[in-house]
Amino acid sequence: MKALVQRVTRASVSVSGEVVGKIGRGLVVLVGIARGDAERDAVYLADKIVNLRIFADEASKFNLSALETRGEILIISQFTLLADTRKGRRPSFEEAAPPEQAEALVSFFVDRVRAAGLKVETGRFQQHMLVEICNDGPVTIALDSKEKFF
Repeated sequence: MKALVQRVTRASVSVSGEVVGKIGRGLVVLVGIARGDAERDAVYLADKIVNLRIFADEASKFNLSALETRGEILIISQFTLLADTRKGRRPSFEEAAPPEQAEALVSFFVDRVRAAGLKVETGRFQQHMLVEICNDGPVTIALDSKEKFF
């Protein structure tokens, strides 16, 4: 399971001209589900993201998390995070999970982030979305549940 986390001052996602998710200061999380991913991957990334210290304290140091700043979170499913571009010019998405598996795991991930008590908005699964992101910093961090250490 991969996530691209962006610290934002505001963000929104629209489907067919309708805003379906909108946040203020917080995080945009683009999430991609790979074949073989399981709930343990979603738990790991959800906990990592809400506790990731990427907000500045009074000394301008990255010492505060979304939990500590009450940051809002916009989660958008994005299978293109699983793109394999090693061969040719067209990306392959063979590593992306089938839609049924991915949708269930994204939903589980969203529920896990919501359980932290933060405001969480989402895009719409398998829909063409327009995402507006006002990246703050810019701060963008890539996470992969396969790279965790136990």
